[in-house]
Amino acid sequence: MPKRNKTILITSVVIVILILLILPKINFSDDDSNTGTAQANISAALPVKAHIVKPEALANNVLTSGTVLANEEVNLMSEVAGKITKIAFKEGSSVKEGELLVKINDAELQAELARAKYRLELIADREFRQRTLLEKEAISQEDYDVSLNELNVAKAEIQLIQAKIDETEIRAPFSGVIGLKNVSEGSYVTTSTVIASLQNINPVKIDFSIPEKYAGMVKFGDKVQFKVEGDNQIYTGSVYAVEPKIDPVTRTLKIRALYQNTERKIIPGSFADVKLILNEIKDAFLIPTQAIVPELKGQKVILLKDGKAYPQQVETGIRTDTRVQITSGISENDTVITSGILQIKPGMPLSVSEFN
Repeated sequence: MPKRNKTILITSVVIVILILLILPKINFSDDDSNTGTAQANISAALPVKAHIVKPEALANNVLTSGTVLANEEVNLMSEVAGKITKIAFKEGSSVKEGELLVKINDAELQAELARAKYRLELIADREFRQRTLLEKEAISQEDYDVSLNELNVAKAEIQLIQAKIDETEIRAPFSGVIGLKNVSEGSYVTTSTVIASLQNINPVKIDFSIPEKYAGMVKFGDKVQFKVEGDNQIYTGSVYAVEPKIDPVTRTLKIRALYQNTERKIIPGSFADVKLILNEIKDAFLIPTQAIVPELKGQKVILLKDGKAYPQQVETGIRTDTRVQITSGISENDTVITSGILQIKPGMPLSVSEFN
């Protein structure tokens, strides 16, 4: 075989071998590329947590703090200065309205009263005789009028002395519980001396304030739940009075509720954690607060549709510690993303790893 033909033959065989070696690699490379793309798409789906929207009951509550007050409270003080001759109550005991609590020395007034009564008897006898003579026309009408006037003056003097005697007696202005006494029998008191305190603690009042944005929602009879320090029990009262104006300094509205403290477990002056229940929404849409994305034009959430992220503008309503009400923008059974919000872009593939 000529040398040239031999060279051509060898070259052709080498080319054929190279083609046979390259073709399988090209086919394998294409398959591997397709598989890699599919795997890349799967790995590109961001794992997130999500919440499925369902209608729920939502109580519109306002959380605030307040103070427990006695229903009625007064410091017992004497109307006149003098020495205490009798203390008729026990500290911490219950008393009835009108019950005598303290007696101030009234010996001088009692003597004046006795003298006035004797004088009244004398004048009354004189008036009787004058009236008899007038009926017989033995005296003039003018003479009788003088006797009648003296009788009326004597009666008025007795009423005046009796009023002064009443001022020496301190009586309970209402039924309640007496506090600790600050004086003893024999003590000299003035009109500024506080003898003890009297409080009506059944019921008790709860004073608290709410932000002015809720002012138009509160009404008479709204329920109030509260707790006091050292007691985990929840007590329930009701609103019975609302301040007619907003405090211009704090921009809050003062409210007073009433609780029937029949067991006397609630002590006036206590600090109270208060929950005012304004109303209840039976079919509210609630989502976790972390699902809300604030924007310049409002707020939005990220919805999951067909495995991809779709931003949605929403309007919010009532907020709780962990959730917020959505009033428009979402529907029942929508899937709202609750994690990885800052990493998500519109249309990005997502995979839900957990529902909350």
